Amino acid sequence: MSDQDFDCSDIDQYLGKPMDFSPLREEIAPNDIRRWVHAMHYPNLVHFDPATAQASRWGTLVAPQSFAIATDDGHGAAPACVGRIDNSHLLFGGDEWWFFGPRIKPGDVVTNTRVPFDYTVKQTGFGPTCFQRGDNNYSNQDGEQIARQRSTSIRYRASAGGDNVKTDDFNEPEWTDAEVEAMEERRFAWVQMLHDVGHKERWWDDVAVGDQLPERVFGPHSIASFATEWRAYIVNTWGAIDLRKQDLEGLGFTPEMAGYENDPDMLKVNPFLTDGAYYGPSRGHLFPKFARRIGMPRGYGYGASMGSWVTDYLSGWAGEHGMVVHSLANYRGPALTGDVTIQTAEVVDKSVDADGRALVHVKHLMKNQKGTTMCTGTAEIALPKKPA
Repeated sequence: MSDQDFDCSDIDQYLGKPMDFSPLREEIAPNDIRRWVHAMHYPNLVHFDPATAQASRWGTLVAPQSFAIATDDGHGAAPACVGRIDNSHLLFGGDEWWFFGPRIKPGDVVTNTRVPFDYTVKQTGFGPTCFQRGDNNYSNQDGEQIARQRSTSIRYRASAGGDNVKTDDFNEPEWTDAEVEAMEERRFAWVQMLHDVGHKERWWDDVAVGDQLPERVFGPHSIASFATEWRAYIVNTWGAIDLRKQDLEGLGFTPEMAGYENDPDMLKVNPFLTDGAYYGPSRGHLFPKFARRIGMPRGYGYGASMGSWVTDYLSGWAGEHGMVVHSLANYRGPALTGDVTIQTAEVVDKSVDADGRALVHVKHLMKNQKGTTMCTGTAEIALPKKPA
């Protein structure tokens, strides 16, 4: 099959044109936020404990910065996967985020203006591969812009999956009791950091270039943990979003990976077919048989969750008086069942921007227990300066 057979030109007609959006049927509820931080492995009390939230700078429960994506009907991928590419598969390839200040709170109604941005075709291990980007612009009921997310999807020939998957990766690693106990200690060290920061400021003045952010460890991942993440996205609860008609078969997916995912008509007939957990392209995350058909050796995590892990890691370190203002995350490998995720970051610069914000610049890294890179990227975090 020649590269010319990998035709991406249908994408052109969508670029720069706003897409339809499926709105939430109800306002954000406190338990939407609690369910999210639970599923994202983010035990920051300010996002789920009433007493801690009341004592915070906000005086009430607020969502973490990562929560915006939970309000979308496509995990942020929709504007990055329009257009037909025949006989293809798709993976989430990365995110770039800009945060503008307003936090999502219970009672808010979040909307998303989605605009396909661009695409390019490169040669990768999958053969000719389309890297497609699209923008999600999240705002609240007062018209305040919350965040912009520029998503990247990776689209490639279906033949790259199936028999081409390495069989030595089929089996999950086995963890001894001693290894699990040691991992739990490492995981709790980051939780303790959250407790130590509490409501205090992390001063920009006290941060130095070369500082290492505390390691964050969580896992091992499992089908159960991935299913918990899936259900925390509001769209994946039956009837929670006023779904607009989508045609995933029109993207060129193979028949067994198409189906009725997020189909509002089928939702009223047979909802088991519609939310992506059991049927459709997303079932590869939860069923190893279908994971292998798209090039993954076993159950694998969600790209949108991986991006949220990045935001939560950085904003947790910043504390409630700090804020991630911009981040870039490039996904290099999936979170597979049985694997552990390890996040680190280093301060590489400090600056004060034209708006007077005191910024800490970091490089962040995500690996698994084998040292395999899962995600790389950079970010800018605004921190308070000590009073003169």
